[in-house]
Amino acid sequence: MSLLSRLFGGGASSVKTMSSADAIQRLREVEEMLGKKQEFLERKVDNEIEIAKKNGTKNKRVALAALKRKKRYEQQLKQIDGTLTTIEYQRGALEDANSNTTVLKAMGDAAKALKRSHADMDVDKVHDLMDDIQEQQDLSKEISELISNPAAFGAEVDEDELLQELEELENEQVRDKLLEVPSSDSVPENLPSVPSERLAAAKKKNEDESELAGLAEWAA
Repeated sequence: MSLLSRLFGGGASSVKTMSSADAIQRLREVEEMLGKKQEFLERKVDNEIEIAKKNGTKNKRVALAALKRKKRYEQQLKQIDGTLTTIEYQRGALEDANSNTTVLKAMGDAAKALKRSHADMDVDKVHDLMDDIQEQQDLSKEISELISNPAAFGAEVDEDELLQELEELENEQVRDKLLEVPSSDSVPENLPSVPSERLAAAKKKNEDESELAGLAEWAA
C-alpha cells in the first residue's frame, strides 16, 4: 500500500467517496502533518551530526552508528519532500477542478436564466417594436422642426422688398424736411412785436402829414 493510501486511511474506493472540498481539506491536513514530521526528522539529523562530531575518532563505532541513522533520517526526509510535492500538485488540481465546477455551474445557471428570459421574447415582435420606436422618433423630429421653423407662422417675407420699402420711407422723410424750409419771400413768423403806443404815434403822424399836404394844395 502506498504512502498516500496509508495517509488517507484506505484504498482508492474511500478517496472516491469524498467530495472535492473534503479531499482538499484532507490533503491540507496531511501536508501539515508531514511538515511537522519533516521538522522532527531535521532535528534528528542535526542531533546525529552532533553525536558523530563529538565521538569522532575517539569512538568510531558510535560515530558511524550516528551517521547511519542520519542517512536513514535523510532518506525519510527525501521521501517526505517527494510526497509533499505530489500532494501539493494534487491539491492544486482539485482546487482548480473545484473552481471550474463552480464557474461552470454559475455559467449553466446564467444560461438557463437567459433562456427563460428569451422564452417570452419573439424576434419578429422585437423588430416590430423597434420599427415603431424609430417611427415615433422620426415623427417627433419632424414636429420639432415644424415648430422651430418661423415660416410655419406665415409666408416668408422677401428681404429685397423690405429694403425697397425702407428706401421709400427715407426718401419721404427727406422730402418732408425740404418742404419745411421757409422761402425768401415769406415773412418770418417770429418777428419782434412793435409796441402799440409806437404804432399809434406813427399812425397819428401820418394823418397829420396828410392834412398838411391837403392844406398846401388848397392854399395854392
